Amino acid sequence: MPQQRNRVRIAASFAWIAMLMLPLAGCFSGADREEHAAKAGNTVNLIYYTIGDPDADLQMVNDRINEVLAKKIGVTVTYVKVGWQEYADRLNTLVSAGTPFDIAFAPEYTTYAQRGAWLKLNDYLSTAGKDMYEAIDPIFWQGVTMDDGGIYGVPTNKELAVRDQWMYPEALIKKYGIDISKYTTLASLEPLFRLIKQKEPTYQIMDLDKDSQNFFALDGYEYVSEKTLPLMIRALDRSAPVVNIFETEEARNVLDILRRYYMEGYINEDAALRESQGLKRGARVFWKAAGGGPLSENSWSKDRGYRLVAYPVTPALITTESVRGGVMAVSADTKHPVESVKFLNLLNTDPEVRNLFNFGIEGVHYTLNRSGQVVPKPAKDSNGNPIPDAPPSYGGVQYTQGNWFILKTMGGQFPDPLDKWNQFRAGNKEAVKSSTLGFTPDLSRMPIQLQNIQMVWEKYYPSLMTGSVNVDEELPKFNRELRQAGIDEVRAEVQRQLDAWRATHS
Repeated sequence: MPQQRNRVRIAASFAWIAMLMLPLAGCFSGADREEHAAKAGNTVNLIYYTIGDPDADLQMVNDRINEVLAKKIGVTVTYVKVGWQEYADRLNTLVSAGTPFDIAFAPEYTTYAQRGAWLKLNDYLSTAGKDMYEAIDPIFWQGVTMDDGGIYGVPTNKELAVRDQWMYPEALIKKYGIDISKYTTLASLEPLFRLIKQKEPTYQIMDLDKDSQNFFALDGYEYVSEKTLPLMIRALDRSAPVVNIFETEEARNVLDILRRYYMEGYINEDAALRESQGLKRGARVFWKAAGGGPLSENSWSKDRGYRLVAYPVTPALITTESVRGGVMAVSADTKHPVESVKFLNLLNTDPEVRNLFNFGIEGVHYTLNRSGQVVPKPAKDSNGNPIPDAPPSYGGVQYTQGNWFILKTMGGQFPDPLDKWNQFRAGNKEAVKSSTLGFTPDLSRMPIQLQNIQMVWEKYYPSLMTGSVNVDEELPKFNRELRQAGIDEVRAEVQRQLDAWRATHS
């Protein structure tokens, strides 16, 4: 994975300031960049963290972003991208150590909100954040509202229901005349996998990593909190109890199938050890799962480098998890709360800013076709020659950076339909709310149990959920150690809170 280029350049509106600061531009380390919030005149600089592979042209895009932001709202940003595998640990360190920053992508929104890490935004959503509050679907705001009535993050306005989808190479699906709509359960995949293993031995059949997939969603389950707390509930059953999913018959069935697939050689041998990652360009993989909305196969095809087809295997269900999947939050310790909200407001309402973050600079990182769609430009070597199959020199992570509906659509090799966003809006109207949408258990009084449960989860989950170990031997150990860690106490407390929540949300 490429390393982040963290040299600081101080953005300024006047040339003489830029000349004075130029000698310092190459002198700061990565830590300097993160800790030195610069001001040019009256311009406030915000430190912004997000996830993604650091780009070769990140500083170039950061400079252009600051030119636009300074003119529009008198703000600049220090734009820090942290790799996929490092982001969770980096964010935890920032919050725990009290390192100054202003805005961050918040993948564990609930946990950090309960820790007091995020600024309560309610009072700002009628003033500095009024425009984005009106632009974002009300269901998203409902989904990020905590039990105290507080809103502590700005949700990405995108598809409401993130459906699990199974993707396949289009060439193989056409070659063997496969109807992918027939394969919607783990068990149903077995004859298909057998065929591909026999006929296409150069393909890895299944691609899993240590985080695996939420295969339990196929049986209608959703997590009541984070995945590392394996308590789930049937999403559409308004009276369903909270269960330890690994004590259910459905989980045992999933684990047995995964074990069989692993023994047959369908699952990659390193799955239990492999860190989560995006789609590896050019990899010969037959089956992979991901969460997404309409037309997701277009972006997945772009990432993979060849055409993929995909089919949703879970219903269009709006869950607390799905609406909290792309939240940006403001640090509770920021010295610039109003400016931070103004920045988020602009990012969610101004097409120029939103497209700049997502696609980079027009003419440098992409061109527009006759339909006004984005056509990415290939990365180039030091001589200016295109590098075949190389990722672009800049690319935003779309679900982490604000309102999708003001983004341009994609052209090029895997073009979007021109009515893409209308299709998304139509899909949102058809989505169904989970019976527990907005429920957030408060487990702040059980930190020791949660920590112990997570340690047990990390010990057993990756190997069990990738088929890498004997289920008969390891599953009883997993459940026994979960009980010893306190999962029954936590389950009882979540059930108590859920019962109370249901009584007031009937």
